[in-house]
Amino acid sequence: MTGTNRMAARKQTAGRAATRQPDQRGPRTTKRGDQVAEQVKGWITEGRLRPGVKLSKEAELQQMFNVSRGSVREALKALEVQGLVSLSTGPDGGATITRVPLERAFLAMQNYLFFEGMGLEDIYAVRRALEPMVAAGAVAHLTEADLLRLEQSVTVCEPFAASDEGAMDQRREDLHFHDVLAAANPNAFLRCLCQIINHMLHNLVTVAGNVTQKDYQAFGQATAVAHRAILEAARRQDADAVYRLMQEHMEQAEAQLRKVHAALRQKLVLDSDLGLHLRRRDPA
Repeated sequence: MTGTNRMAARKQTAGRAATRQPDQRGPRTTKRGDQVAEQVKGWITEGRLRPGVKLSKEAELQQMFNVSRGSVREALKALEVQGLVSLSTGPDGGATITRVPLERAFLAMQNYLFFEGMGLEDIYAVRRALEPMVAAGAVAHLTEADLLRLEQSVTVCEPFAASDEGAMDQRREDLHFHDVLAAANPNAFLRCLCQIINHMLHNLVTVAGNVTQKDYQAFGQATAVAHRAILEAARRQDADAVYRLMQEHMEQAEAQLRKVHAALRQKLVLDSDLGLHLRRRDPA
């Protein structure tokens, strides 16, 4: 394109832009309530506010931020929805900083995954990569209490249950073994990811009432053997052995679950599914 042609093209583009109507809305501004909420979250990330600390009263927050009462309440409600504060009423009421529970993180993750067509294979693809890392990283940080919890978990699962309900309880205990290891790992992000995955698998096991004792027998017995070996390696402080054993365990667990996969509903679990299951078990 010649210089003359480029100049003509620029003039044509400028002419089209000039005929457009200006945006009468003006620049968007952040609501005062959102600004207050962001400031409080900033204090949390800076370590100035920890779980259990009470925020100032509404009137004091109004003066502090120079905002209306409505903006303060809007901010506190937004923080409550995010799980960062709990609100109470009465003379001693107000907003208290809270640690966001794992269940809330799990639900947020699950809501996102509703639209992603995720299946059990996808969960295990990630679990195979993360579980060996989280277990090996936990070894140096396991306390005697942690080792005792791991021992109790293995002990519960080693004798094969005589009833379907007992077998289901053992499968849930299998996941608890992994939760204990995850809780001891100092990497908070890795720990959170593994705990969320375990939570997903726990809920699948909870609602899979049509998975029989026979379906889970081989899986349960192989899992108990693997967990015993991992526990003994952890007691020896052999992180390399824990990594290798957990890697083998994940591959074996996925292969076993593929055999009973037809009995597991291939979808994420709704809160109503869990509620229905619990009501069936406890009619009262």
